[in-house]
Amino acid sequence: MKLLAVASEIHPLIKTGGLADVVGALPAALSRHGWPVITLVPGYPAVMKRIDRTGAKGRAAKRYPALFGVDAKLIRASYEGRDLLILDAPGLYDREGGPYLDMAGHDWTDNWRRYAALAAVGADLAAGGLRHFQPDVVHVHDWQAALTLAYMRHGRARHVPGVLTIHNLAFQGRFEPGIFPALGLPDETYSVDGVEYYGGVGYLKAGIQYADAITTVSPSYAREITTGEWGMGLDGLLRARGGALHGIVNGIDTQEWNPSTDADLAARFTAKTIGGRARNRAAVEKSFGLDSDGSLLVTIVSRLTWQKGMDILASQIDAIAGMGIRIALLGAGDAGIEGQLLAAASRHRGRIGLRLGYDEAAAHLLQGGADAILIPSRTEPCGLTQLYGLRYGCVPIVARTGGLADTVIDANEAALGQQVATGVQFGPLSADSLLAALARAQALHADAPTWAAIQRAGMTADFSWDRSAARYAALFGQLVAAKRAAGVAESLAA
Repeated sequence: MKLLAVASEIHPLIKTGGLADVVGALPAALSRHGWPVITLVPGYPAVMKRIDRTGAKGRAAKRYPALFGVDAKLIRASYEGRDLLILDAPGLYDREGGPYLDMAGHDWTDNWRRYAALAAVGADLAAGGLRHFQPDVVHVHDWQAALTLAYMRHGRARHVPGVLTIHNLAFQGRFEPGIFPALGLPDETYSVDGVEYYGGVGYLKAGIQYADAITTVSPSYAREITTGEWGMGLDGLLRARGGALHGIVNGIDTQEWNPSTDADLAARFTAKTIGGRARNRAAVEKSFGLDSDGSLLVTIVSRLTWQKGMDILASQIDAIAGMGIRIALLGAGDAGIEGQLLAAASRHRGRIGLRLGYDEAAAHLLQGGADAILIPSRTEPCGLTQLYGLRYGCVPIVARTGGLADTVIDANEAALGQQVATGVQFGPLSADSLLAALARAQALHADAPTWAAIQRAGMTADFSWDRSAARYAALFGQLVAAKRAAGVAESLAA
């Protein structure tokens, strides 16, 4: 069996969030279950530079002389064990800024075209457009790749199963109706049963409509997005497609995130040598300008947004510092929240350390040195930072939502008694519940044997991709069998 994955980013070549981590780590696990993967990604400057630097520039596999008005070609390459098809289209992707935003932080005005091109090429590959490669299943990720399924269903790949994974329903790829004629889809697809969405064009909506199966990145999130509260306008369609909707919790790359081998740590350690975290804690204190007094050290590695609950955190930051808790924060986002946190760091020197932006090495050190990681999200499809925390003995303090609820076992009396507790859950999200959760964590941290038991329970849990990849592989196999059976039935009927 062969799988084509289509995505807008992939770690370690290009990353803006957890999507890249998943797209980068899942193929190796799927291959162990009999599904080798080739991933189609855009040829952003960062991607092309990394491929060039390794000497693995690859070879041109196919040319598209007029792909949405630009000259493009496919480059086949391998990078750190990942088989890739890179869409090298300088007119679409070779520009300063991020994958989705320009240097001023605004959406590229032609994002509709940039990701329609990616989708069109994905559908061409699904139809056997590349010699010696015919995928049995196409797996697309988020809105940037979702339109692939519309092109497949109305093109030569209608009999190839397509799976859509929704990593975050909040990002939907909604565009003005005027772009529709340029997409090259049949006129009838501009309807409520096609790509039309509230009077415009919806890429994610189209993927949900045309997918043979839809997955989200945790069982709880799969339930939440069928509700009016968290369905973000798509809950009706998701309820209608409920039989095709599956929640499969994310895993993590256990080689990339391994405290016993991590070069970004000041000291490496295991669940049996957890005392080695002390050197990492000292390194965090030095790097973030924090006092070394043994009090609870909480890290936050997050986008500073409303969805992540950072407005609640900012409103309570003085109270948290007043509790004697230290904070080391790494992240960026809403300018107002950034300003509040910067001001608090200035007021509470030695208690609050703040670094705006994102730094992969710093994120590893924080997980390896902080006592706990705080994730007060209003909604969290899966979350990866709590899984990294569990792996590194950095106890998660999480809001009870989505994948956070599915992956962290609350340190209640029963769980503590059975020595299975791995963190602290709280909810519903409010200032009071946040402070109460931190107070609980503070009390647990003061009991050193109990805290160590919580750390070890998290570190010995299995959050590798293997179990989740097995579920994906089983789903893919079912879809292939169903498509083949349908094809036989059509032939007999004819």
